[in-house]
Amino acid sequence: MLKVLQSGVYSTVQDLGRFGYMSTGVPVSGAMDQYAAKLANLILKNNENDAVIEVALGGTSFEFLKDTVICIAGGDLNAALNDHSVQLNHPISVKKNSVLKFTNPIFGVRAYIGVKGGFLNKNVLGSRSFFKEITKKYVLKKNDEILYSEVKTFNFSQFAHIKINKEHFSETKIEVNEGPEYTNLTSDQKKALQHTTFTISKENNRMGYRLDEVIVNDLEEIVTSAVMPGTVQLTPSGTMIVLMRDCQVTGGYPRVLQLTDNAINKMAQKTTGDSFNFKLVP
Repeated sequence: MLKVLQSGVYSTVQDLGRFGYMSTGVPVSGAMDQYAAKLANLILKNNENDAVIEVALGGTSFEFLKDTVICIAGGDLNAALNDHSVQLNHPISVKKNSVLKFTNPIFGVRAYIGVKGGFLNKNVLGSRSFFKEITKKYVLKKNDEILYSEVKTFNFSQFAHIKINKEHFSETKIEVNEGPEYTNLTSDQKKALQHTTFTISKENNRMGYRLDEVIVNDLEEIVTSAVMPGTVQLTPSGTMIVLMRDCQVTGGYPRVLQLTDNAINKMAQKTTGDSFNFKLVP
């Protein structure tokens, strides 16, 4: 078991998502930064869809109640095992009763704890990802315990430290495709989308990011239509909303842009006050 000593801002269990249920209103969910979650699992020789713990912004601590091997990938949240700093993107042997802490972000927003064999909380509708009203828990709280398999031996010899891709965290050009309602925009509005530097507002979470800057428009709301992670909605007030992994499955605001999957991963490592530009790709 992994015991939660301090839950932090928003810590959850995630895999790559819950697929095949959008028609019944169930969001895909899954790790916000799937690049980082997959990397943690790859280094441990896990299945890339094995469950990991997603830690947002730090302020968390966990106790391992059995021996295991872990890997931490994603943002650098100043992780320390038994008060000793640990490397990112590297397998780490962990002994029973060891304590892992995350304090404050050095870069990035979300870190991922992978464990050999994956975390083994209940699988619901084909996924271990937390989501409110789908799983019993939707966020980790103090004294929660998450099951994992004990591991006493692991072959470290074939693994070197995988270099951190700093561009993944610092990139300010967010790649997008045209959304279904992009053609309804005027030429000036299209230029504004591509040339405005947007700032993430304080209203940001796993469901979506509202942006501070506005695009003045008189677009009518659309008939409720499908949306997905990465859809960028333009509201009548001009506010832009970038939908993220826990977003709803339908919406009535024009869908003017669609982030690429890699762009969603990069956005997941940004937070309040961070700025970026949309980069339209073919």
